[in-house]
Amino acid sequence: MSPHPRLSINQATIKHADLATALRVTAEAGVQAIGLWREPVQEVGLATAASMLTDSGLRFTTHCRAGFFTLPEGPARRASLDDNRVAIEEAATLAAAGAPGSTAVLVLVAGGLPAGDRDLAGARERVRDAIGELAPAAEAAGVTLAIEPLHPMYASDRCVVSTLGQALDIAADFDPTVVGVTVDTFHVWWDPQVLEQIARAGREGRIATYQVCDWKTPLPADVLLGRHYTGDGVIDFGPMTRAVIATGYDRDIEVEIFNEEIWATDPLDAVRRTASTFGVAVSPFLTA
Repeated sequence: MSPHPRLSINQATIKHADLATALRVTAEAGVQAIGLWREPVQEVGLATAASMLTDSGLRFTTHCRAGFFTLPEGPARRASLDDNRVAIEEAATLAAAGAPGSTAVLVLVAGGLPAGDRDLAGARERVRDAIGELAPAAEAAGVTLAIEPLHPMYASDRCVVSTLGQALDIAADFDPTVVGVTVDTFHVWWDPQVLEQIARAGREGRIATYQVCDWKTPLPADVLLGRHYTGDGVIDFGPMTRAVIATGYDRDIEVEIFNEEIWATDPLDAVRRTASTFGVAVSPFLTA
């Protein structure tokens, strides 16, 4: 069975593959789109990465990741914002280099609580302020900043934005073409308001990207690496996927998996397994 035409492989799923390998195995597996990460792009240089992407014939779906906005004012916060401006330009360049249907989306992870800080609400306000500083550059570059809420277990060290509702509240200050949200099943499947918030995101025109993978317990010692192929865990992909599609979302859908065992497998095999499991667990729901 051919991979679903809207499947995109997020490069994190084959983390140990360099950019050339990631592009090659994605295309060889018959997948038509890829989401890239900044580090492999920077290893070869942006111009070279863009040329490689063009030659691959793949669509570009997202650039991962930027953000980390919770530091108090000072040199470190300024440096982070400057790096985010670089990421915006990377996303614009890569989207222009991808095949038709590519999307200039930069995924943002908000950042965790600074050392000694316990003020979650205040940290979220610093996220809002940072996005406000970056929005003009994103708009000028034609890039959508996609705020990604992460599961609450990451609130202390990685992301103080834990629900889709919180992400949408921050995005509400900005034009939806400039600031949207990332809907990632791993992070939001547990939220009793998730379907309501997906519908809200659709009404507001803010779903920049839809990412999927599965959740299974027990989690590994490093909970960042607890993602699985779709269908291998407990997530019911039907309701969320139907809700996303019902909003009119017509972009590609990324599979993003952080898992040491999957990273240790041959990258072509991992992409093929990603495509086959996506075909069973997600594809049946990709109709309005």
